[in-house]
Amino acid sequence: MTKSSFVIPVDKIERSIFLIRGQRVMLDRDLAYLYGVPTKVLNQAVKRNERRFPSDFMFRLAKEEKNELVTNCDRLKRLKHSSALPSVFTEQGVAMLSSVLNSERAIEVNILIIRAFVRLREAMASSKEFARRLDELERRIASHDERIRTLFQAIRQLMAPREPREKKIGFQLKEKRASYGRR
Repeated sequence: MTKSSFVIPVDKIERSIFLIRGQRVMLDRDLAYLYGVPTKVLNQAVKRNERRFPSDFMFRLAKEEKNELVTNCDRLKRLKHSSALPSVFTEQGVAMLSSVLNSERAIEVNILIIRAFVRLREAMASSKEFARRLDELERRIASHDERIRTLFQAIRQLMAPREPREKKIGFQLKEKRASYGRR
């Protein structure tokens, strides 16, 4: 493996990955920047190799999707007034780009991007596992909660003052008055 002549922080790449139509994708302009080519050159290379990019590898954003992306991401404000709709690439599309953009930089950047996708996938799996465990804990606590509630009700019943009984049962002593001198 060759040592990279440039450094791209993985978190910068991860911030360039968006969830659109239920897929993690990267914008053509972000990929072009990372590969060190103009966006126009990247899109021309894709057009020349159209068969390598089926719809599950790459698709063009709808106007509403582009507007939503611009609204939610400050760094994409320049895209707001562009008449062209950006293309986005899935992880497989990014992998295919390295074969279309045949340069040393493209290969190195591609490896970094694929690693970022893998990190996100692992984080997602980890968060799903965490969510599953949290659900399980919540179910356990809910059953304990009912038992605890029953226990408190029993304790409150024991602590409640007893109502006086109407008829007392058992031997009762009556106090005798002292009657000295009378008999």
